[in-house]
Parts: sequence; structure tokens; C-alpha cells
Amino acid sequence: MTKQPKYWNKAKKYLSKKDKVMKSLIYKYRDKTLTTRKDIFFSLCKSIIGQQISVAAANSVFKRFKKACNGKINAKVVKKINVKKLKKCGLSRQKAKGIKELSIKFSNKSFNPNLIKKMNDEEAIIYLSSLRQIGRWSAEMILLFTFNRENIWPIQDIGLLRAISNNYNKKYLPPKKFVYFLKKKFSPYCSVATWYLWRSIDNEPIQY
Repeated sequence: MTKQPKYWNKAKKYLSKKDKVMKSLIYKYRDKTLTTRKDIFFSLCKSIIGQQISVAAANSVFKRFKKACNGKINAKVVKKINVKKLKKCGLSRQKAKGIKELSIKFSNKSFNPNLIKKMNDEEAIIYLSSLRQIGRWSAEMILLFTFNRENIWPIQDIGLLRAISNNYNKKYLPPKKFVYFLKKKFSPYCSVATWYLWRSIDNEPIQY
């Protein structure tokens, strides 16, 4: 894991001034920060596995997937594993096919993650979404965790919406108008606000 993003301390000061709830969360959760593996293939696999299932279930499936890869999660290794074996890890057929296709595209370089560095957030989301099983939510997770983009606000994320409801005394689901109000309020550091809101409902910081 790498050190915290360069913008982290600046973002904490900015968010603390902008919002009382955020100030309280930043003070409360001082033990850890957002980190990254800087391994996009690993993170994409983890993102696909984690789609629409609980964190506990995702961790269980991921452990079996990692074991099937002999501890080496990279395109070369995954490409050699057939869909049937991937399904035995607990993956649905669609997720297994998505991970398999991902390994092929990384191997033949038909998908080039280096291009993402030159793209803005929306361009990067569109490019990542061209991959099978990667939608907007997964693309946002990659931008936040792998590339450490500072202004990602994943409004489709159940955890974020639940954390907003809990911390701002809103019903679940919180009103869209309020979610977008917070986005405007927290910009240009929505990623940091997202991380602290997640932290408020999970003892262990989320990592992709």
C-alpha cells in the first residue's frame, strides 16, 4: 500500500470548515486514510467480485479467487483459469466471464489503463465502462481507490447513501436533491468525504 494521497490533509481542512458533520468524522477517524495498491487489474477483479453482494460475502469469494490464482492475481495467471473454475470460487457466470474477458483484454493490450491518467473523471468512467461487468459504480471505485482521484462521489453506492442517512438524519434512501447538495458542498474533495462517510459505518476502511 502507498501513503495517503498528497491532497488528503488539505482536503481534511477544507471539509472541516465546510461541514460540521464532516469535521466530526475527520476528528473521530484519525487512525487510517485512503490508500491504493496501484494495481488496476487486481482492483478491477475485486470490484467485479464485490458487485451487489455484502462486504463479508465479497471477502469470502475473493479469498477463494485468490487461492485459485495461487496468490498471484494478474492477467497472465487469470487468463489460464477457465470459467468453470472461476464459478467454483462463488462467482456468478456473468462475473466469471467478466473477469476472464478482463484478463484477455489486459493480456492483448486492447485495454490500456495508462490512457486513464490523461482523461478527466467522466472520460475515464466511460472508458472503464467499456469493459464487461464494469459499470459506473465499479469505474468510480477504480478512480477513487486505484487512481486516487479526489472528487469522486458515487451516488449509486449503497454504503455512501446509508452513511448519509445515518449522519445527516435523513430517511433511507436520502433525497437525491440532498445527495447532490452534499456533492456541491464537498467538491473538489468528494472522494475524501466519501471515505469518511464509509468509515462511519464500517470498522475497517473499504479497499479495492
